[in-house]
Order: sequence, then structure tokens, then C-alpha cells
Amino acid sequence: MAQDIKDDELNVFDDIETTKEIIKEDKIVPPQPVTMKDFSNNPYKKWIFLAQAVDSWRIWPRVFLTVYIILVYKVTTWFMSLPVPNLEQSGLVSIVVGAGAAWFGLYLGSSPRK
Repeated sequence: MAQDIKDDELNVFDDIETTKEIIKEDKIVPPQPVTMKDFSNNPYKKWIFLAQAVDSWRIWPRVFLTVYIILVYKVTTWFMSLPVPNLEQSGLVSIVVGAGAAWFGLYLGSSPRK
């Protein structure tokens, strides 16, 4: 079966010179260094700057984390004020606390892009 395959059907380069010529023909270019974009002619440059600032300050994750802290406080004080808590109420508290642990782990594991 190996003898049925012809040499010209294989994608094997026998010598390095042939490979170098093919690479030159395909015009493989090494990656260029990343440079800052020029926003001088862009009418929305102030909005772009604001979006980058909001992204670097990480406002939304901090707002969500603050709201979660308030939610945990309210749920905890509500649960402790119950005279006889039942299974559903304790399940609600454990879900709220567990979701907070997951949310806090995601917040700490993320970082702004550079």
C-alpha cells in the first residue's frame, strides 16, 4: 500500500532550498510590534478615552461586588431574625453565600487587559 503513493503526492520537501523558496513566495512576514492607534482624526476620541478609563477603573465589577455585599448583609440579618428557620430558608442563604464566593473568585481572577 505504501508503494501505491507517488512521490509527487506527498507534501514532503527534500531539500531546504525548496522550502525557503516557497516561504519567500508566500510572503510570510514576522509579526509586527503593537503600537498605539492614532485617534487624532476620530470625532469620538473623547468617548473612546472615557470607555478605556471606565474599563481600567473596573467600575462595574466593583459596583456588582458592593451590591452583593449589601445583599449578603440583608439576607444574613433576615435569616438570623427568623424564630424557626426551615429548610427552604436555609437553602436560600447557602445559595446566596455560595454565589458570592464564586463571584468574588471570578473578580479576583480577572485583571484588566494590557
